[in-house]
Amino acid sequence: MNLFELRGEISKRTSLMVEILGLFMFLLIWFIITYFQWIPLALLPSPIKVLTSFKELHFEDALLRNAFYSIKLNYTGYLEAILIALPLGFLIGLFPLFKSLCNRYVNALRFIPLTAVTGLFIAWFGIENTMKVQFLSFGIMVYLLPVVIQRVSEVENVYVQTVYTLGANKWQTIVSVFIPAVFSKVFDDIRVLVAISWTYIIVAELVNKNGGIGALAYTAARQSRIDKVFAILVVIILIGFIQDKLFIWLDKKLFAYKYL
Repeated sequence: MNLFELRGEISKRTSLMVEILGLFMFLLIWFIITYFQWIPLALLPSPIKVLTSFKELHFEDALLRNAFYSIKLNYTGYLEAILIALPLGFLIGLFPLFKSLCNRYVNALRFIPLTAVTGLFIAWFGIENTMKVQFLSFGIMVYLLPVVIQRVSEVENVYVQTVYTLGANKWQTIVSVFIPAVFSKVFDDIRVLVAISWTYIIVAELVNKNGGIGALAYTAARQSRIDKVFAILVVIILIGFIQDKLFIWLDKKLFAYKYL
């Protein structure tokens, strides 16, 4: 088996073995660096120190409660973003009037520095969970909406002409052609883009710090507990990994034809 073939594929068993080897090598290098203190332990704690910090995080810092609080904020935020971006994206992508009216401005939204508009969301929604959800939702929507519009434009015209030939009207064309074609691709885009909310979770949770894994990481950093910060990052990565696998499983169930 050639492991260096361009765009080649390897068996699942071999892939799993390589992944485990990669993780082992990463941990070994990390352990060696911290054992010989090539980087000060105040900046890079040892893997053992990070592992032992989980006990303190669990019993003294309510790690699980804060993690579920952040998960709730994230899911609520990007569920709202999806419910707004999908119909709005279809409206702009399908009809020339709305595309000419809104498309340039939608694309311009991507360049807004989201951390700079935190004050606006506080003024509009206060400092409780509503503000945090709206902030995270906006952070996802400004990236998701242009993607939906792009996916609508990528639907091949041959399918549209085919249903017109069969006598379909505009609504039937949308339902039978555009919605299935766009949803199957946008689902992959959503899987990638929902990770954006974890990028801004600390910004959202620092407002009226009443819980959340992002606020917990910030507090640990302020206390110079870098081991706790690394442990929290591991938790976030684990949550993201599980979330990604869940999306892949749903994709296979909802769009099974993509895997034939």
